[in-house]
Amino acid sequence: MKYELERAEEGVRELTKTRNLRWYPDFHIAARAGWINDPNGLSFFAGRYQVYFQHHPFGTKHGPMHWGHVSSEDLVTWRREPIAMAPSVDEDKDGVFSGSAVVDDESGRLVAYFTGNQWANGVNEKDGVKQVQLMADSKDGVHFRDKRVVIRTPANVTHFRDPKVWKQDDAWYLILGACSERDRGQVWLYTSENMRDWEFDQILFEDPDPDVFMLECPDMFPLNDKWVLTYCPMGLRAKGAIGRNHHNAGYVVGEWQPGEEFKQETPYRPADWGHDYYAPQSFKGPDGRRISFAWMGGFVRDLPSQASDSWSGQLTIPRVQVLNIDKILCSMPVPELKNLRRSTEVISLSLIDDNEVVLLRRDSGPIEIEAEFDLSVTTSDRFGFKLHLTPDGHHTFVGYDAASSTVFIDRRLVAEGDGGIRTAPVTGDRLSLRIFVDNGSIELFANGGVAVMSSFSFCGSGPRAVEMSSEGGHAVVESLKIHDLKSIWLDGEK
Repeated sequence: MKYELERAEEGVRELTKTRNLRWYPDFHIAARAGWINDPNGLSFFAGRYQVYFQHHPFGTKHGPMHWGHVSSEDLVTWRREPIAMAPSVDEDKDGVFSGSAVVDDESGRLVAYFTGNQWANGVNEKDGVKQVQLMADSKDGVHFRDKRVVIRTPANVTHFRDPKVWKQDDAWYLILGACSERDRGQVWLYTSENMRDWEFDQILFEDPDPDVFMLECPDMFPLNDKWVLTYCPMGLRAKGAIGRNHHNAGYVVGEWQPGEEFKQETPYRPADWGHDYYAPQSFKGPDGRRISFAWMGGFVRDLPSQASDSWSGQLTIPRVQVLNIDKILCSMPVPELKNLRRSTEVISLSLIDDNEVVLLRRDSGPIEIEAEFDLSVTTSDRFGFKLHLTPDGHHTFVGYDAASSTVFIDRRLVAEGDGGIRTAPVTGDRLSLRIFVDNGSIELFANGGVAVMSSFSFCGSGPRAVEMSSEGGHAVVESLKIHDLKSIWLDGEK
């Protein structure tokens, strides 16, 4: 695999020569150049957080997948690592697809499980693909060896990928997404005693929606006394606010014990209500927290950065996930991200009048906004922040809509890329917002992570102002802070 990895690194170096940084993230993980999608192999190994991701190092569109790699001691400052895996055996010659990683208790090595992808016609995926599950291991988290097939695709199954592995008691468990012979999206469960020999256990879950034909990137983990099953339903049609994206990610909550069926207790809910969120994966941190990343990107419509900027896609910021009393999966930025703050401005503002516009920044780099509002005495129809506001008037509006009791990200006046509005329900007399604004993206966390939204925001040229406004009444502000954020890369390198 050495030659393939060297060639991939050279591909990234060539693309970096033409990279445009206008929307390139300061505090989100992205490849130095080229395409990325799903986070893979999330783990804590060798004293560092290991994040791998689907990566095409030779272009800005999806191609034969590699595993890109970054690592961190603290989830704040990240180091670029060499590309970890490249297509190098027959079974993955057209892509080292998504998977997970766990530590082998006996050898102490990091073991990656992933899907090997082959085009059926040897040229492209037009005539279908052959997918098998492979494993490889590493003593340092950087160099992987000994790829081997551990699960072959059953006959008449057309989609079969994205293994997620965990250990419970003295056994290992693996789930993956599959499309049944009846074109139904399912999650299959396998078990093993030695990490190498896997036996089919059961069809753990089938999406009740007959339009859903595949459940990509499944993940399953315990929170409180329940089990959370996250997945990405392919074929989901829009039903109100749910399913409006081309690529959707959500979850159900239920009960499960080894050897028993999964008993679903909640309906499907979005894991994130924004425009650009897919393929979430989680892992258990060294302190027991459930930490997740997801991909911001898509396959259907090109991002503006793909055309001439030599990069495409990024990961979300790392999030801690908890399950609340209503069995809602809540996500908040890991507390460590407060260490990204370079400076903090406390803004003395208690009220925004009807149709008032307040200029908060004439020009802004990457920031985090913290705001608290008293909705019990707010009369506004709609209030919020105009972000990435350029002199030509283009911007993304992020805020609260009283008529629908939702927070929203409104991209109808964004400079480039897709428009549209995404909304998420919130309740109560108080509204707390944390808004992370990078050079080309926005992540919104409302009311302790009950509502989360992730969306790209490709702004125009010129200074990027921040304004706050209210429509149809006044908004009562209890607190407002703006934190300037630094780069996550060592020495500020991008």
